[in-house]
Amino acid sequence: MPVSRWNGLSRRMALGLAAAAAAPRLGSAQRPVPVDVVLALAADGSGSIDDDELRLQRDGYGQALSSPEVLSVVTKGMHGAIAVIYTEWGGPTSQHVIVDWTLIRDEPSARGFAAELLARPRAARGYNSISAAIDFCVRHIETGPYRGLRRVIDVSGDGPNIGGRAVEAARDDAVAKGITVNALAILRPGGQVPARLGQPLPDYYREAVIGGPGAFVEVADADRSFADAVRRKIVTEIA
Repeated sequence: MPVSRWNGLSRRMALGLAAAAAAPRLGSAQRPVPVDVVLALAADGSGSIDDDELRLQRDGYGQALSSPEVLSVVTKGMHGAIAVIYTEWGGPTSQHVIVDWTLIRDEPSARGFAAELLARPRAARGYNSISAAIDFCVRHIETGPYRGLRRVIDVSGDGPNIGGRAVEAARDDAVAKGITVNALAILRPGGQVPARLGQPLPDYYREAVIGGPGAFVEVADADRSFADAVRRKIVTEIA
């Protein structure tokens, strides 16, 4: 057999063997990565949140995820890792991924997530479609690269649902898929919800927003800083 033909055949054989060897790795890479908790953070980026408050939320979540309390709970899990995505929501057509799915298992990965969170520009516009935010997070949880022993959506906001479909319907659809929805009420002076005849915001969130096993509402107000409330909330969610 001529040398040139042999060399060509050898190259084709080598390529074929390399492809065969790579196939199992490609298939393995496509399988969901197991974690203890898949956590979708849905932060209020609507028109009622000014730039300082937006940064307060981002900084609070970043501090919480990289805190010793949260990291201690993470490392004690079965898989020793959680997967987190950070989204911000506004009107019914304004939901945005600020930091995509990130595997957090130690301080460097948590601090990297926090740094990326603070570096990203504002994106959401419009007013208070909590229902669209829940639907948005459900889609990302269902199609994301991680599979958790628990799946949680963490909604933070300073007002009721205004646009889009009924928030109760979005909540119920998420719970039917095995996803727990928790909430963090950001209280301003008065802390009332006009849509429910002056009902306090935490009560509104308990009735209309949260759902699933162990669902709860945390409160950030004059007595508890946002960062403290977020840290306590995330520890509860992943413990």
